[in-house]
Amino acid sequence: MSVTIPPELNCGPALRTIAMPKDANPNGDIFGGWLLSQMDLAGGTVAVRRAAGRVATVGVEAMTFHKPVYVGDEVCCFATVEKVGRTSIRVRVDTWVQRHRTGEAVKVTEGVFTFVAIGEDRKPREVPPE
Repeated sequence: MSVTIPPELNCGPALRTIAMPKDANPNGDIFGGWLLSQMDLAGGTVAVRRAAGRVATVGVEAMTFHKPVYVGDEVCCFATVEKVGRTSIRVRVDTWVQRHRTGEAVKVTEGVFTFVAIGEDRKPREVPPE
């Protein structure tokens, strides 16, 4: 079975991985921190492309967990640039899973991440125009 996602996200995931036992609590639910880190990676890949170089995460807002993620679920993070400032990039990340046992596609979380473009000196730099 394949993951069915909304058409506006149908550009392919920024990140796709499998939730493993090492990422879960004793009840088999995946740690929220693990999921947050996957979303940060997904958002970061999109921000790096838009910034044409290195970025650093400076904020996470509006993080909402809708459903749990279980061991064996295929996790897909879809990232979209929402806004570009002088040095910052705001990225929305929607995370879906395909359930390991049933194949059901479920939206499990969403959040908005802010990244700052940084130079080799690790100081903010301007994001180039598109």
